[in-house]
Amino acid sequence: MPPKSESLHSGTATATAHSDHSSGSIDPIVHLLQIFPYSFLRPPRLRLKLPTLTLPSPMTVFALVLLTYFMVVSGFVYDVIVEPPGIGSTQDPRTGAVRPVVFLPGRVNGQYIIEGLSSGFMFVLGGVGIVLMDLALDRNRAKSVKVSYATAGISSVVLAYVMSMLFIRIKIPVMTRREETTGREHSHIPRRSKAVDGAVLRHDVPFSLIS
Repeated sequence: MPPKSESLHSGTATATAHSDHSSGSIDPIVHLLQIFPYSFLRPPRLRLKLPTLTLPSPMTVFALVLLTYFMVVSGFVYDVIVEPPGIGSTQDPRTGAVRPVVFLPGRVNGQYIIEGLSSGFMFVLGGVGIVLMDLALDRNRAKSVKVSYATAGISSVVLAYVMSMLFIRIKIPVMTRREETTGREHSHIPRRSKAVDGAVLRHDVPFSLIS
């Protein structure tokens, strides 16, 4: 049995011979590519600074949200996909004159570009009016400033509501006529009375020839 030192020496020699044999088996081109470029090329010492991202101000976020809301309610996606004209035109059957039409009547799922922008502006005006009325409730502001905010907010909301209802009446004239006709019919219905157990009951039912 050989000593322990001789066995360690023989194991080291075997490992060294194995490594020399494996290094000699490497392709010389690969070996050249591993050594040659790095003999004269040096990697640059870069001092890269990470970009510092700052959060936008509240007014910037508010402006972006308001702009997005305006684009959504004004039908921006519809305008991009369908590509409707800016305004329409109609011909007068009596005179034959062609006059421009801003609102597309009778179609709820269709619009002109100016129509969508006008309606979206009224919606945004109403939202800004609500924001102004909320700012008028701040106790740290002067009384004159709060009155100005409240007046501007209420005026914006009222104007937006009135104009939106006017747009709806122009957009859907058939619905408005039906409401007016129904109201007139109900107003002209005669009343008939009927005595039941001494009490007189009135019903809004039209008279019938067969009773």
